[in-house]
Amino acid sequence: MKTAIYKGFSTSALIILALASFAFGQTPEVEKTQAQVNKVLEDSGRHFRDGLTALKANQRSESGAKFDKSVEVFLYSTLNIQKDQKLQSCYSQLIETIYLMEFPSESKPPQLRTLSASCGWRWNDVDFKLADDVVAMVKPSLKKTDSAIIAAAAGGKIAAPVADAVGFNSQEFEPSPLDDLSKLELTTDEQQIDSPIAQAQYQYIQYAVANKSLGFSFQVHPMIQQYINYYRGRGRGTMEVGLYRSGMFMSMARRIFREEGIPENVAWLGQVESTWKPTALSWAAASGLWQFIPGTGSRFGLRRTAYIDERNSFDEATRASARYLKFLFNRYGNWELGMAAYNCGEGNVDRAIRRAGVTNFWAAYPYLPQETRNYVPNILATILIANNPTQYGFGHVRPAPPLRYDRIRVPASTNISILAQASDTSVQYIRYLNPHLRSNTTPPEPYIVNVPAGKANDVVAVFKRIPASKINNTNLANSVNGETWQTVANRTGVSVGDLMAANPGMKDPRGKVFVPVSGNKLNTIAYTRPANQSSAAGKPAQIVRAQAGDTVAKLASRHNVDPIEVAKYNGLLPNSVLGAGREIKLPQAGMK
Repeated sequence: MKTAIYKGFSTSALIILALASFAFGQTPEVEKTQAQVNKVLEDSGRHFRDGLTALKANQRSESGAKFDKSVEVFLYSTLNIQKDQKLQSCYSQLIETIYLMEFPSESKPPQLRTLSASCGWRWNDVDFKLADDVVAMVKPSLKKTDSAIIAAAAGGKIAAPVADAVGFNSQEFEPSPLDDLSKLELTTDEQQIDSPIAQAQYQYIQYAVANKSLGFSFQVHPMIQQYINYYRGRGRGTMEVGLYRSGMFMSMARRIFREEGIPENVAWLGQVESTWKPTALSWAAASGLWQFIPGTGSRFGLRRTAYIDERNSFDEATRASARYLKFLFNRYGNWELGMAAYNCGEGNVDRAIRRAGVTNFWAAYPYLPQETRNYVPNILATILIANNPTQYGFGHVRPAPPLRYDRIRVPASTNISILAQASDTSVQYIRYLNPHLRSNTTPPEPYIVNVPAGKANDVVAVFKRIPASKINNTNLANSVNGETWQTVANRTGVSVGDLMAANPGMKDPRGKVFVPVSGNKLNTIAYTRPANQSSAAGKPAQIVRAQAGDTVAKLASRHNVDPIEVAKYNGLLPNSVLGAGREIKLPQAGMK
């Protein structure tokens, strides 16, 4: 949802950067536009440099605010970023660089010098020294990386708590489908609605609206059928992925939209926004299932700090989306204009209405940004297909099972390693359930997190037994009936006395036992469960390499593993195409 892109526009239409060449120099208008471009680049560079200075001083909140300003200079300008090569290049690299600093990766450090050159920032030696210092500073500082920790967890081993790096831990983001939507042009065939099939489907739209079978009203228009034609053809893959992934989140979205008094079917907006990917990131820095930019997210209660970005949350972002849509519906009186404003901002819609002279989406249509013109009929087409997939040729798509999880409140600054151990899962899966956590530590105040379904009581029981001051200095080990403190000591390398002191009142080890970190060799030893422990999490994951042409489902079939389990374990979809040689983990729990 790129509200901020358009909110700052004061002209009645987007200013197109005309780069036409003339035989004798440039016109004053072109020179004026070039001066505006240079001003945007200069101001963005100043804010970015201030952000580097704050980050080097470990003033993380201040640096984040400065980096936001360096982005907002582009968004609030009256220039069309995508029409100017220099602006687009600088903006794209700026977004990528900021995220690489906030989510450091050993394999892909931020290229600040390249960014400076691309944006035309006139940096001196002091600036370059500052940039180099920050690049060195945000590199992951652990010799034992997340991947090693995750591998240990998948193998049933207890890893030491993950220390915080100076920067944020690695987190991958996926492109938002909105980026392609802004450039989508329907073909001549897709625009045809005269065929018998298209006519029958168009009549169904009219019937659905007349009978209010979708739970809300909208104006029937041929373009809705044209987008159905698109999804039945070249857009089929996008629709299939969206319908599959909708199973993970749609029940949650329906519940929250219902609680907020919003028609449940309006929640299909999430499919157009992100294809239900919590880590979807657009070129305009909109993020999450519902594609909030920072400003609009904050406006509707989504926090963004050094520890969390609630735009990427499941429940909080969904509720914020429902409340924003309700606000927009109350403002415009119909869902088409409300959806349009969700995409391009109230300011753009207000101007389009003034030019049209009537509060009607299709009347205002010619005066709206191109992406928004595509956006609204796209959502309506998606709603129609999702409510009757068989009629539109998608009856074969079986939605993924709902993503189930429990929500619990944990103490301040809890390391997610202890959450993983307490719920018998991996650090990777805890991060998957909490994409809004920007580091391996929860915020410095009690905070609600998601844990695997059915594990809330286990995690709460652990936190009740352990003092808050020792949460991040303790690991857990699973014991079995008949085990003694000596056998636990033998496999953990911690003395019997230290183990008993960490577990007061426990005569013999039972269930989860606390293994203290301080004063022993816990940091260098990994501990397996006893051989007779039956938990699936205690079995090591098998790693295989994909062959050319493999999808997750094809690879899983070859190894006789449930493709859905393999997809979930690796953060992919069953139909995801795999490059030759890519390593894929096969969860032992998914073996058929």
